Amino acid sequence: MAHILVIDDSMVDRQIIANALIAAGHTVTEAADGEDGEKKAVNLQPNLIVLDVIMPRKNGFEVCRTLKNTPETAAIPVVMLTSKNQDSDKFWGMKQGAVEYITKPFSDEALQNVIKKYV
Repeated sequence: MAHILVIDDSMVDRQIIANALIAAGHTVTEAADGEDGEKKAVNLQPNLIVLDVIMPRKNGFEVCRTLKNTPETAAIPVVMLTSKNQDSDKFWGMKQGAVEYITKPFSDEALQNVIKKYV
């Protein structure tokens, strides 16, 4: 299966997402903030990144933009998974380079369907 990097400042949300991914047979690495997530993405080269938007220091829009402008990570699909549910948020996330935008709360099935599309 795939190696997926989950970047979310909420330990509870990271665990919920990781548990769903692990149950589906994926390997998961977690990052608690955007800066750590960027470093792990470059070093580990995951197959896909699940990224929250609302985080301290560097928000998910900034992280996504950085990942897409970094040669080592530009080709890694980024799925934004966030509580920001306005149409303008989704537009902005996709504009930064995300391939999908899922809002919390989410279903395991919806997350799995998105991941199957990209890995």
